[in-house]
Amino acid sequence: MNRVLQHTDARYPIVQAPMGYIARAQLASAVSRAGGLGIIETSSGDVAAIKAELVRMRELTDAPFGMNLPLLFLRDIAMVDAVIDSGVRFVTTSAGSPAKFIGPLKQAGIVVYHAVPTVKAALKAAESGVDGLVVEGAEGGGFKNPEEVSTLVLLQAIRDQVDIPMIAAGGIADGRGMAAAFALGAEGVQLGTRFVSAAESPVHQNYKQAILDAGDTDTVVLNKKASPCVRALKTQNSRAIAEAGLMPPDTLARVKELYFGGDMEASIGLAGQSAALIREVKPAAQIIQEMVDGFFAITSRLGGLAHARQF
Repeated sequence: MNRVLQHTDARYPIVQAPMGYIARAQLASAVSRAGGLGIIETSSGDVAAIKAELVRMRELTDAPFGMNLPLLFLRDIAMVDAVIDSGVRFVTTSAGSPAKFIGPLKQAGIVVYHAVPTVKAALKAAESGVDGLVVEGAEGGGFKNPEEVSTLVLLQAIRDQVDIPMIAAGGIADGRGMAAAFALGAEGVQLGTRFVSAAESPVHQNYKQAILDAGDTDTVVLNKKASPCVRALKTQNSRAIAEAGLMPPDTLARVKELYFGGDMEASIGLAGQSAALIREVKPAAQIIQEMVDGFFAITSRLGGLAHARQF
């Protein structure tokens, strides 16, 4: 059986990425109800707000869901305790080493997958005892490793060295990307940009429209020589930052004005290269069903070729 499905109890091995302020109950519950795995973010750092989202999540769905812990950005260790006490059984960790927290999380009966952008990080995470990996290629939006490795290469390179389950992230928006990821060794996929632009996403229509309008070269990696390094939509603001080379410390201070107020120059709109594959706002259930149908259509065709030994 698919190990990601075993670990998540979801109907489909399709995971919603933990976007700060966006991955809350409104979106995550829609994903979980549709058979995927909704994820509640904690990167915004407000323990009380996250606890409230957990209550709302359980009011909206009884389907499985998970949570994320961005380790380097945890401002309050109480967030880890909140996750442990939440009753969730699946957690992704990111942005740092999971070694410090893997013991308490697993002791609480929680399955832990760690997000990795390189083979070296994957090996370290596997050695720490994580149950699986979220393999994040450079195509993805949000926080990135400045040394870019594509999802295509990264999945193969990690699978060559470790046998724990992998969830592929970066550049995936439909059944084609899912089938490709599975061919490379993944047992699940994680979508960020596709779900940011979903009907249930709480972000402003201007942000969604910017994703719909984006082409394959309409994102840019910023701050490669500092931290955090991120991939964002090209705007006047992000182009100016790219030209300057370094991202001002207050760049993300007004990000909620962009996300929820629609001012696309107030901050930077995080998005991946998969924006070029997205042309319509759709409900999460439609996104997931079309992805599943596309996956099986492609794998059935390839299975037929394999059976006939034809190309």
